Amino acid sequence: MSKAPLFERIAIIGIGLIGSSLAHATRVNGLAGHIAGHDADADIRERAAALGLVDSMHADIADAVANADLVIAATPVGACGDVARAISDHLAPGTIVTDVGSVKGAVIEAMAPHMPDGVHLVPGHPVAGTEHSGPEAGFAELFRDRFSILTPPAGANEEAVARLAEFWRAMGSDVEIMDAEHHDRVLAITSHLPHLIAFTIVETASELETELEAKSRDDDVVTTREVIKYSAGGFRDFTRIAASDPTMWRDVFLLNKDAVLEMLGRFTEDLTAMQRAIRHDDGDALFELFTRTRNVRRGVIEAGQAGRFQYTENGD
Repeated sequence: MSKAPLFERIAIIGIGLIGSSLAHATRVNGLAGHIAGHDADADIRERAAALGLVDSMHADIADAVANADLVIAATPVGACGDVARAISDHLAPGTIVTDVGSVKGAVIEAMAPHMPDGVHLVPGHPVAGTEHSGPEAGFAELFRDRFSILTPPAGANEEAVARLAEFWRAMGSDVEIMDAEHHDRVLAITSHLPHLIAFTIVETASELETELEAKSRDDDVVTTREVIKYSAGGFRDFTRIAASDPTMWRDVFLLNKDAVLEMLGRFTEDLTAMQRAIRHDDGDALFELFTRTRNVRRGVIEAGQAGRFQYTENGD
């Protein structure tokens, strides 16, 4: 006898990389009797339906969440409040509502006021993604061997938290329970600041390109073609990260502003110290720094977080 699905009906709101991967993983692991989908973009709805990602695709968000026992807002974090407002009158008692965003404090603030009595808000964050987007980008293994962080607000229903944790574990994720404020500080240094640096470095290269095109060619000038042709691994990685969804990252930086600015300030201080070491030929300081950072990388590998896939966050 086959095992009963964990949820009778799941509604996925937003069918980008994360939403489509959730649909794949839910189906492969038999976690839902019915997968309903909604996206505000008619073109994405049509493409997702053509791919067979969901059992039913709905133009009206109310139809998607009707009778669902799990609703997942797989949208950029800036849209979560609008999603909560739109679905609030159509949720059945006992429904679990979650999200997949990289910021949690702002999501709770935006969604909680719209949750009816008896509906359980358990925000979540699968720490997984690629630089690709759209319904065609999803795949069932995206969440395997990745962390999924749940940040239930004070007084959250314990059974709902446990059930959602089981959902993520069934897709291969390691589940952590964390306070929302702590989550936002941790992600500010491990994800948001690295993305900010990548965006800035690639923009610096772009500005250099524009300046060079305005100048006459001479042997001392680095050309645009050379920047691309001789891109070493580091710059290639930066361009991959910088290709992430612009809407998502605009929302992340604005909604996790305090934590990002704090980590950016610390980084600026460390960058100034490195600049000073290079200027004063302080090889010992540089060697000690690089030794420490090498050990951090080894720790990431030993923790199994180096990944089988090229990683960047993308919550569209």
